[in-house]
Amino acid sequence: MRPMLVVVVALGAVMTSASVCDYVILPPVLGYENDEESCVDGKDNDVDGLVDCQDPDCWIFTNRCGEFPIDGFSFDEEDTVEECTDFIDNDGNGFLDCAEFGCQDILELCCVTEFTNELCSDGLDNDYNGDVDCADRGCFLGIFVTVCDEFSEEACSDGKDNDLDGLVDCQDPSCDRTDVCAPVDEGPENTRARCSDGKDNDGDGDIDCDDADCATACLPPDLGDENTLARCSDGVDNDNNNFVDCEDFGCSRSNNPEILAYCASLPSENSLTTCSDGIDNDGNGFIDCADFGCTGRDAQPEAIAYCRGRAENTAERCSDGIDNDGNGFIDCQDFSCTGRDAEPDAIALCERTTERSVANCSDGIDNDGNGFVDCRDNGCRFSNDPAVKALCFESADPANCDDGIDNDGDGFIDCDDFDCAYNPDVDVCRNKTKPCE
Repeated sequence: MRPMLVVVVALGAVMTSASVCDYVILPPVLGYENDEESCVDGKDNDVDGLVDCQDPDCWIFTNRCGEFPIDGFSFDEEDTVEECTDFIDNDGNGFLDCAEFGCQDILELCCVTEFTNELCSDGLDNDYNGDVDCADRGCFLGIFVTVCDEFSEEACSDGKDNDLDGLVDCQDPSCDRTDVCAPVDEGPENTRARCSDGKDNDGDGDIDCDDADCATACLPPDLGDENTLARCSDGVDNDNNNFVDCEDFGCSRSNNPEILAYCASLPSENSLTTCSDGIDNDGNGFIDCADFGCTGRDAQPEAIAYCRGRAENTAERCSDGIDNDGNGFIDCQDFSCTGRDAEPDAIALCERTTERSVANCSDGIDNDGNGFVDCRDNGCRFSNDPAVKALCFESADPANCDDGIDNDGDGFIDCDDFDCAYNPDVDVCRNKTKPCE
């Protein structure tokens, strides 16, 4: 009888009765990326889109992705291409390579795989890091990701909390300056103003003259001087001087007692009391000193003085951490600190302390203290200054994306640089394979 061949397979070894002392290491098994071999073989063994030490499984189950050097160890920040690909925790904080935020900021290393509008809005945790869509650092810091911003017309009307601050669309102050979130005159759709504002004021699904309630208001207006009770209460700028009804001197300073009585009966926001009570007294969407009624020609002197005293346009008020004028923006985030009415020392202060200039966008300092440094700060990323754009994006000039030069000095050239590869304005990269795809 011939001897029986016995085959035993255990723990990646193959042994036979004919060669019991032989021990053969089998290659890593596809489907798993959690052992010493599969975490350094350059393959995506578990087919999750993450290779070797990019895969969190390797951080947990192996030592290959957490080795410290013996000699020359330093605690410098881990944020260069070399440091982020050496399998070493260079800064000694317990995270290395793709686990480091500094490395994740180098998008070309493909440490994050959620970095496009499509991937950042599909409801999936594409890179398996526990953060979905706009909660993912790759999305909310993505150079060309717009679905995670809440200050565009699209983002402020999609029913989503794109910037994850707990406020949706027009509830978010970031949307205040968009057309879609302009103050709405809510109420019955039966005045000329409400029947011509493009909004469904009474929420019945019908807008303006498509609403039956607008049948009378949508008739041709009785144009003429604004000097009758009818014309002072129809919501129409009858005399085309840009002032409607009781905002027009023809009504507010009329000799007709009925018109004066009507105008006096309307809520107003022009006195010291109504300009300091925190209430939108006239229902126009603006409160206290944010309402032109408190600072305009009809405002009482006490109200004007009060609001001037709260204007956010001095160095002191632009650096006290208080929303002095109550418009929802604090210090240098308020345009009044940098606009035409700002005092020179306020403008100079904001130039120094915000991240908007070439100097502040290249000094390695978080000048405005918001947690983001230089070109990672929205102040730099969305700057209209050509010099800042050239500093932060290689693709500021599309010609730079086809010149064979690393113009921004980040180690990546032309279409291998995310600034070029994912910029819709750069045609030369449009049909080329993009990094991380």
